[in-house]
Amino acid sequence: MRVAVIDDFLKVALKTADWGPVQAQAEVTVFTDHLADPKALIERLKPFEIVAVMRERSAFPRAVLEQLPNLKLLVTAGKVNRSIDLAAATDQGVIVSGTESVGNSTCELAWGLILAVARNIPANDADVRQGGWQLSTGMSLQDKTLGILGLGKIGSRSAKVAQAFGMKVIAWSQNLTEERCKEIGVEKAASKEDLLKRADVVTIHLVLSDRTRGLIGAPDLALMKPTAILVNTSRGPIIQQEALLAALEAGQIGGAGLDVYDIEPMPADHPLRKAPRTVLTPHLGYVSDSSFGAFYSGSVEDIAAYLNGKPIRVLNPDVLQKKA
Repeated sequence: MRVAVIDDFLKVALKTADWGPVQAQAEVTVFTDHLADPKALIERLKPFEIVAVMRERSAFPRAVLEQLPNLKLLVTAGKVNRSIDLAAATDQGVIVSGTESVGNSTCELAWGLILAVARNIPANDADVRQGGWQLSTGMSLQDKTLGILGLGKIGSRSAKVAQAFGMKVIAWSQNLTEERCKEIGVEKAASKEDLLKRADVVTIHLVLSDRTRGLIGAPDLALMKPTAILVNTSRGPIIQQEALLAALEAGQIGGAGLDVYDIEPMPADHPLRKAPRTVLTPHLGYVSDSSFGAFYSGSVEDIAAYLNGKPIRVLNPDVLQKKA
């Protein structure tokens, strides 16, 4: 049995978890690069019966799964992976297993970006290292308004942090209720437009879907205060990239903190790399010691259970009936 662990950019898969239970029964190969071309990915993975993936770094639509005849088990970090076609996996007889997730890393990173942009930390750090001193003033967060798009687990945690800073918090999403806002202790904005007009900082915590793709475009950015900060640690396509670039270059908004992009990994010539008043991180929201420990340890558990004939945390349970 052959196991492929893919997209291990940081080369931590074998260090973060004990792969002994799997290596005792199978050959494990770790790939630390990323193959964006589906054809190249297919050619690489054809010999493997088991593939472990890190979140949504590589996509497994039907067109890919149908060309992996040896694949029997696909393990994903976390319990939700929208880049895997579960129906296609079931049709192909491929079991898809997930792992537990732990920690508060995405919320922590969102606040790291908020503070970095608000206080212009990266530019001041670079200025000090070059011999300068006090490059700019920054935005104080106390008494300012945080607008949260999406009040789920991460959005709710972000609200509590904002309250600790003495900020007023408003929230909006398509299905957000007054009851949920009262539970968290925030105000429900009358609309997306109302939130964008009022907020000094806007942070996005929505799931990417047909409803949220392109949710923030040029008309929305035009509603924001010229000093306002936009932070996205959710998914890049929620914001229309060209509109954001134009707003930043025109000085229409105060700045942006971005951890997610329309193309990942970001190409070397991506225009956001040169965008003014931005702090950019390489999709680090879930990249922490505790998260990776849970992901890779869970992957070992999933693979070992499958090898022992008792698959666990199966995300497409219908495939088990098909195999019965």
